[in-house]
Amino acid sequence: MKQKEECDTVQFPNHYTYGGIEVKDYIAAKGFGFRSGNIIKYISRYRYKNGIEDLKKAQEVLRCLIYAIEHDELQDWDSDKIMVDNSK
Repeated sequence: MKQKEECDTVQFPNHYTYGGIEVKDYIAAKGFGFRSGNIIKYISRYRYKNGIEDLKKAQEVLRCLIYAIEHDELQDWDSDKIMVDNSK
């Protein structure tokens, strides 16, 4: 029985599965990129995992994302790149 519990904490941790949709599924369904997906991940779990530390992580990733967008430095691996139009 312990092996199943360990598997559940890896595959379906409580801090990601509450609320009827797993955070990774929400991120994928909305097409968020690496950075914006991490922001959502940290905000979604802060009450259930690391508290203020997760909010600070989200804040730092958001700061980096804003900087990258403002300076046209989004990387090809970050699908946020296709969502940003700096031509306006």
